[in-house]
Amino acid sequence: EDILEKYQNISGIRLWDAKHENLKNEIDRIKKENDDMRIELRHLNGEDISSLQYPDLIRLEQALENGIDGVNDRQMEIYKMHEKNTTMLQEENNQLEYMLHKQENEMMDGGVRNNPQERDYLYQIPYGFRAQQNQQERV
Repeated sequence: EDILEKYQNISGIRLWDAKHENLKNEIDRIKKENDDMRIELRHLNGEDISSLQYPDLIRLEQALENGIDGVNDRQMEIYKMHEKNTTMLQEENNQLEYMLHKQENEMMDGGVRNNPQERDYLYQIPYGFRAQQNQQERV
């Protein structure tokens, strides 16, 4: 590129048209932006800060504090989400335990009721005692 630019400047002949010139300018702008961002990243990592002036250090400190605040906010958001999920899981666990105990009780009660002979016997017990009492009164 440098050789072509020198040739173009010395000879006065345009090697590139306006479209290519715009692309070259855009590439140069992006390269400069990239270099500036690399320098800023080094500063954020604590490298090469001895050359910074006081106002630059204040801006850097503010940027770091904003970053820390953002991380803390996200951390709190995740904590609250986990806390909410834990609460929901505990409630679901309580409901499932309740349903399990209810089914166990129904099975224990239903085991006697599902057996027809025992079921009929249980229903006849109150009448059986009354019948015996009536028989005792007659004697």
